[in-house]
Amino acid sequence: MEKYRQIHLWMILPMLIMQLGIFMNYWGDFSNKAWSVHVHYWTGTFWYLYLIVQPYLATHGYLDKHRTNGMIGFLLAGGVVFTALSMNHRNILLAETVAQFPDQFGPFEPWFFYGVIAIETVMMLSFLFAIIQGIIHRKSLEDHAWWMISTVFLIIWPALSRGILIAWYGPGGFIDEPTAMPPFHFTSVFIIILIVIAAWKYKKLKHPATILALAVNFFNFLLEPIGRSSAFRSFIDLVIKG
Repeated sequence: MEKYRQIHLWMILPMLIMQLGIFMNYWGDFSNKAWSVHVHYWTGTFWYLYLIVQPYLATHGYLDKHRTNGMIGFLLAGGVVFTALSMNHRNILLAETVAQFPDQFGPFEPWFFYGVIAIETVMMLSFLFAIIQGIIHRKSLEDHAWWMISTVFLIIWPALSRGILIAWYGPGGFIDEPTAMPPFHFTSVFIIILIVIAAWKYKKLKHPATILALAVNFFNFLLEPIGRSSAFRSFIDLVIKG
């Protein structure tokens, strides 16, 4: 238990990274966001808060509260997953908008949003898998703690990549760029480095949760080839658009 006594303080860092990443994209256009975006933003934010509060309760003598809050937290985790998946239809609408007005979106082409559907679906399913593993291993402190911590690295990419995109090109500065992918690739590399550092610190380099988090973030590099696949786009149109 002592090993994780200060982990709640470390969990503040990814919370800040996530909020800084999404700040301009969310709050800068708050009134125009769809209801589904608001719900997903707040469920995700509360999940990161849970990852600060829960370790504190577990390591500071409040195990009963930790267990009770944990049951509520698992419901919240489901909200994160299903609100994210519900926005896949929104990505298709964005792809259609870009196809109609290509001059207004610079390097962003319809395939980009299909690629986002692919990688974010994998993220969310991996996040759900990690939560289930955390439940299964709830009696093993080491495993339960690391499966929960790993969820930080499974779902931080969408928020962080938006912030890095803006910082990389400046607000609207990417319009004249030939491709928007470099900042997204940089985001994946940055997260992979964070995973390795955290896993090294807590001696979890070979843990299944670490391997899953690394695999998901390496998979993110496939956004473009998957998004450009006409077979994949047709499949998504069939499944989501009907």
